[in-house]
Amino acid sequence: MPAPSPATTSFRIMALMLVLALVLLSVKFGAYFLTNSNAILTDALESIINFVTGGFALYSVYLAAKPKDQDHPYGHGKIEYISSGLEGSLITIAGVIIIVKSVYNLLYPHPIQKMDVGIILTAIAGFVNYLAGRYLVKRGTEQHSLTILANGKHLLSDAYSSLGLLMGLACIYFTQILWFDSVIAIIFGSFITYTGYGIVRNSISGVMDEADHQLLERIITVLNQNRRENWIDLHNMRVIKYGSQLHIDCHLTLPWYFNLQESHKEVEILQDMISEEMGNIVELFVHLDPCLPPHSCRLCTKSDCMVREHAFVGRVEWTLDNVIENQKHSL
Repeated sequence: MPAPSPATTSFRIMALMLVLALVLLSVKFGAYFLTNSNAILTDALESIINFVTGGFALYSVYLAAKPKDQDHPYGHGKIEYISSGLEGSLITIAGVIIIVKSVYNLLYPHPIQKMDVGIILTAIAGFVNYLAGRYLVKRGTEQHSLTILANGKHLLSDAYSSLGLLMGLACIYFTQILWFDSVIAIIFGSFITYTGYGIVRNSISGVMDEADHQLLERIITVLNQNRRENWIDLHNMRVIKYGSQLHIDCHLTLPWYFNLQESHKEVEILQDMISEEMGNIVELFVHLDPCLPPHSCRLCTKSDCMVREHAFVGRVEWTLDNVIENQKHSL
């Protein structure tokens, strides 16, 4: 039986996470109704966000995996940025609601009960969220899926919040200082709001096609390590992300006397090299430039060139700064 495609795997992962979110939602709200604790309510409200955004994330993963068509020549991957932006917005709203409610209860305290049960249920839910978050971050990074990655980071932040929350609940349990409950909720509500802002910021960057310098550095490093002597120059490189798909443009300078077949072979080698590093998610468009003697000869390492007009001076190491520029390199 053939292995499932990355799209199918992503869909199954998000479907499983949706079921998990529903279970944890029930556990956390059960803990809140038992204790009446604002601090535990912060966890419960985040679980609502997990469930709502999990449903939309499931649909976005399905839609992003659809093949290209006439109306969407670059695919449907941009939906993942919308999904991520929605999740971040809802997380931010939840954080603000938590802060407002906690400030109100700080001014007008209310009784808290059965803290021991609340602590146990919160610990279980937090541990499960941590395991799920680590798994999603790993899979999202491997598949370049912003939706899966955003969900993973959200679950990890939820787990870290639960850890701090547990310490605060323990203090309340042993000291019986009830107003501390609202203070803890305000602190973690602020943390949740900041997390939501970060997710929204990343989704806007994707929609606006902001340059991913870390990704570019990774590609450039691979090309430098496996550089062929026929590749005289590389410049004007751009990477655009469509969900898990990468669209790469660049200009590659080859010897002017190469025929079409020889040039195409060099492009195929470049494509295979990048795909081997990034996975089968790359769409590469290369504009070929002919070398310009004697200007290009100074940095050309080709040892068997029969038409060289200037001695080799030195190789230009490709870096982020000089590869993204729209001009040929020179010495």
